[in-house]
Amino acid sequence: MRSSFVMNQPLCQTAHIDANTMPETREDACENASVHKTVRRLLGIGLLAGVAYAIWRRLPTRTESSPTWEPQPFPFPPQPATGPTIAAAIDSSPWIEPADSGTCPAHHPVKAKLASGIFHVPGGANYARTRPDRCYASPEAAEADGLRPSKN
Repeated sequence: MRSSFVMNQPLCQTAHIDANTMPETREDACENASVHKTVRRLLGIGLLAGVAYAIWRRLPTRTESSPTWEPQPFPFPPQPATGPTIAAAIDSSPWIEPADSGTCPAHHPVKAKLASGIFHVPGGANYARTRPDRCYASPEAAEADGLRPSKN
């Protein structure tokens, strides 16, 4: 009768190459099988992690638009600020910073490069590939800032 310890150990078979050679035990075969199994598991985990990371990168980023709070006297909780709205502040500024992805929002569609002094309007030849330094509300606002329109 075999003990449970022996039953759980992998059995290494002897390999016969042909009738004229001595049989050799293949201790490397057991080690190679366990290494192969470990490598396959690590590659599977790596592949799964890569797919999860790619999906995570595709998800849209969330922007925190938390209201500002006005402090109140001690027994009362803070109240939301009732100052000018963000939309009013956006509409009043002639230019804004572009998003991290290099795109301009719909309310400021004109892309401007400060190094060249050129601005691009939607539908222009180089509009899609331009990474702006500023986004203007209109071409007139960009010209008032000293920029010139692109030639295309």
